[in-house]
Amino acid sequence: MSDPRAFVVISPCRNEADFMRRTLDSMVAQTERPTLWVIVNDGSTDATGDILAEYAAEHDWIRVLDKPDRGHRAVGPGVIEAFYFGLDTVNLGDFTYLCKLDLDLDLPPGYFAGLMNRMEADPRVGTCSGKAYFIDDAGRRVSEKIGDEMSVGASKFFRRACFEDIGGFVREVMWDGIDCHKARQLGWTAVSWDDDELQFEHLRPMGSSQVSIYTGRRRHGTGQYFMGSDPLYFIATAINKMRHPPYVLGGLATLQGFFGAMLRGDKQYDDPELRRFIRAYQRRALVAGKARAVAEIEAERAHLLQRADP
Repeated sequence: MSDPRAFVVISPCRNEADFMRRTLDSMVAQTERPTLWVIVNDGSTDATGDILAEYAAEHDWIRVLDKPDRGHRAVGPGVIEAFYFGLDTVNLGDFTYLCKLDLDLDLPPGYFAGLMNRMEADPRVGTCSGKAYFIDDAGRRVSEKIGDEMSVGASKFFRRACFEDIGGFVREVMWDGIDCHKARQLGWTAVSWDDDELQFEHLRPMGSSQVSIYTGRRRHGTGQYFMGSDPLYFIATAINKMRHPPYVLGGLATLQGFFGAMLRGDKQYDDPELRRFIRAYQRRALVAGKARAVAEIEAERAHLLQRADP
């Protein structure tokens, strides 16, 4: 590989005409642009295709793929299916890094350069992101409250070696939590930074859905059950979510999703060892706090990355 900072971005999208120009313009304005940006038009029926064609004609590092319309918007498995539709068209070995990026974001100009600088400074960082903010109805800038130990699902930046080590994304809801836990289990670190140069605007708030934000919150609870989260830990996080918009009801919706899945006997992620690892971390976090629990795991598992640099 001739360029140690070569990176590919894969963006699944469907009917993003209302938001995507801000994402496209913020990508064009990056101080370090992607080596290749593959955008998968996942059956859009609005002006998405026309807008993508316009930008692809102007920038040779943008490649647009049209995926047949499945007939509806899909989160979780559908998004990752579209992601792999794009990823399967590239030779991943040509890149040091890769990113799954949504088309409803406004990124600061130094976003990718800042992430790579931090990853080069710490070879154990396997996946990372900046922090996401949204503008509420009153015009206030509000944090989406992503923990420092997770990379944001809307902007998943990966070291290729880590992505391959964890087996890529699972094609299930909660794919964007399982990846970080799996990376930590294998000795990598996952992180998101709140530095000014890495803060980005999420034009569609995290946890919302095409139906309603409460549907999105219930989906989050269902996903946490699928991932294998500890019930007491999840109750604690749901109570904490009640302090943020939509107040109280958002947290209750996540509990409905989690315990509804439990009562139905829904399936859980088919990796019992990882589920045990996640629950052990969460129980320790209830006692010692997330930062200390993560630090302990990272110290215990540092030896697992005694390998050549990617």
